[in-house]
Amino acid sequence: MLEIKNRIRVMNQQYPSILLEKAINEFSKLPGIGRKTALRLVLHLLRQDYNDVESFGSSIITLKRDVKYCKTCHNISDTDTCQICANPGRDRSTICVVENIRDVMVIESTQQFRGLYHVLGGVISPMDGVGPSDLQIDSLVERINNEEVKEVILALSTTMEGDTTNFYIYRKLEKSNIKLSILARGVSIGDELEYTDEVTLGRSILNRTTFTGNI
Repeated sequence: MLEIKNRIRVMNQQYPSILLEKAINEFSKLPGIGRKTALRLVLHLLRQDYNDVESFGSSIITLKRDVKYCKTCHNISDTDTCQICANPGRDRSTICVVENIRDVMVIESTQQFRGLYHVLGGVISPMDGVGPSDLQIDSLVERINNEEVKEVILALSTTMEGDTTNFYIYRKLEKSNIKLSILARGVSIGDELEYTDEVTLGRSILNRTTFTGNI
């Protein structure tokens, strides 16, 4: 009976190695990575030198263990304060509010913005169970109350969730003596910011408009 069960297990096994299958399962958990792509990546690693694979694995572990989040803007950093916040050449009177760290990198690539950032860590989305308390909105209000901020640019994606978050922040800051602006609508409605080309995004930053609370 045991021998029959072992034969069935071997027949149902898709991969020739349990270790291979385990590695494929882990890679396929990454966003945008299906099992076929995961198999290709794992087989590629198997063909590499041991030292190269060890360096690859070590870099991931070190990243998870040692990466920090800026105590001011919540951007990824190697230190408690990120390079952007620590740069004395940045315009500290202007804060650009973004959804995630990828958006910081996208805007920086345009070379059109010299202010500071504030990473919310997402947008308000009741369908996904994300409310204002799950985001870095209170810390944004605290920054504005404690720093000499003249303008806040709401650079969120032009989706319903992004517009809802814009309006919530507007209501939190409407009594503050600061200018609230949004990106010019060169960014199409419904577009994710990270997929917008650099020229369009750069022009949207330069031609930003005052935000009046209308969604």
